[in-house]
Amino acid sequence: MSHPDLIVGIGTSDDAGVFALGDGRVLIQTVDIFTPVVDSARDWGRIAAANALSDIYAMAATPLTALQYLAWPRDVLPFALAAEVVAGGMDVMVDAGCTVVGGHSIDGPEPTFGFAVTGVSEADGFVTNSAAVPGDVLVLTKPLGIGIITTAIKRGACPSALAEEAIEQMAALNDVAGAALRPHQASAATDVTGFGLLGHLRELCLASGVGATIDVDSTPVLPGARDLLAQGMWAGGSQRNLKSIEPDVVTERHVEDWKPLVDAQTSGGLLVALSENEVPGYLSEVPGAMAVGHVTPELPIELT
Repeated sequence: MSHPDLIVGIGTSDDAGVFALGDGRVLIQTVDIFTPVVDSARDWGRIAAANALSDIYAMAATPLTALQYLAWPRDVLPFALAAEVVAGGMDVMVDAGCTVVGGHSIDGPEPTFGFAVTGVSEADGFVTNSAAVPGDVLVLTKPLGIGIITTAIKRGACPSALAEEAIEQMAALNDVAGAALRPHQASAATDVTGFGLLGHLRELCLASGVGATIDVDSTPVLPGARDLLAQGMWAGGSQRNLKSIEPDVVTERHVEDWKPLVDAQTSGGLLVALSENEVPGYLSEVPGAMAVGHVTPELPIELT
């Protein structure tokens, strides 16, 4: 669908839509819902809220309002659990300064929860996934391995300390990483979620007309995730990611080395393209962020 005030739509697979208000500002709009990824109802709500807000932060915008969506099997699970899910989501929305103005609930066969979020930005202040420049450094702001760990949680095979670490990472906002994009003149950014690092990197490359090289050993992975992967903790979505990305990857590395790079993430970090001189400042402002590669003139994506 087209409109003269629609600045970013679905054409570049960006994180959110951008619509001009005509007063020097733009609306940034997104929606994310999913089924449980952890056992705790409240933690699931927290993660769902952080995940939905991430698309706003990835575009350097400020979240303004949200609508929540809940599907609940009322004859199977108690409403007290649903209240915990909603409370967890509200906790994170309050932390983000985002006002939940309403929502919708239905009776459904499987619990499903999430948010539609609206953000705001100055018309010249948002960041897209379509302006990366060859020579830019690629920075990742959270470690990978979430899909591996949540698969292990579902199978009852995840050490409790690692599960807690993963839950806190998923529930952590990308607000600091997003707020640092404009001050450090980020060329492009996207958040890393279901398509894994390489899937979202490919979207950024296609939108920007560039390629990339990634240093596998410099790409952070949650401690313990590789051990779980070696035990077979590998989700179906991650398997599909691997099959999808292989035609666009060139590497001499064994596939087991880079499987975490296609691991399907939930509420992952931001992947940011920055000019080299801006990298030290960005890394100093965003705890845990690491340089993982560079933007090249054209595809494929090379893994070294």
